[in-house]
Amino acid sequence: MKVLWIFAHPEQRSLNGSLMRDGLRTLEALGHEHRVSDLYAMGWKATVDAGDFGDPPRERLFVGAEQERAHASGTLSADIVGEQGKIAWADTLVFHFPLWWFGPPAILKGWFDRVLVQGFGFGVAGLDGRALRYGDGGLAGKRALIVTSVGARESGFGPRGIHGHLEEVLFPLLHGTFWYTGMAALPPFVVYGADRLTAADRARDAAALRERLRTLPTERPLPFRHENAGAYDEDLVLRPEFAPGRSGVGVHR
Repeated sequence: MKVLWIFAHPEQRSLNGSLMRDGLRTLEALGHEHRVSDLYAMGWKATVDAGDFGDPPRERLFVGAEQERAHASGTLSADIVGEQGKIAWADTLVFHFPLWWFGPPAILKGWFDRVLVQGFGFGVAGLDGRALRYGDGGLAGKRALIVTSVGARESGFGPRGIHGHLEEVLFPLLHGTFWYTGMAALPPFVVYGADRLTAADRARDAAALRERLRTLPTERPLPFRHENAGAYDEDLVLRPEFAPGRSGVGVHR
């Protein structure tokens, strides 16, 4: 297995830093290859601008069109091309971050914005001309795992928890980023109550992560529906015979 570990935390001495180091040692012990994108250590630029695309646009900046042009012409900035090369090498991507305001830190959002460009991560058409999205797409065949920490107790992120069920909180990443680009989304690995952990708690969570990594090659992904498999109509609405009487993000599983 070839694993790209994308790490988005500003402190190497944090719980997340410790988990990443333990996770990488585990991958090595299991005989897997890995590469790391430590976004804060890299000084990753989080914002999209005209400098990403080489030649300046002739008129106003249309981001999607400029991404596609620069990707096709080989004029994307070197940092973007470098990350795309790591993605092409990997068969599994681990996205490791603390959950801040119900999403990843801005630096990781910027990685998605700048790296998964039109023509590479999305905006790819099949032989029949249909867009390849949601289970197909530019990154089809790869798998993606979220490793994250939250300050709240697990019950608060349960099915009736005040924060919302965690898989639904993470739906924009799991479905809207991973599955949209074709990557199979694996069930996330979550450390709860991160700010209140004892040494024993940390050891327990590290052991749990090691076990997840041990079983990673055979783990079953979340069963999201493919866009082009007949479940959706021409307006991309789920047909009434699927999940009848239900609504919300859960119907897409």
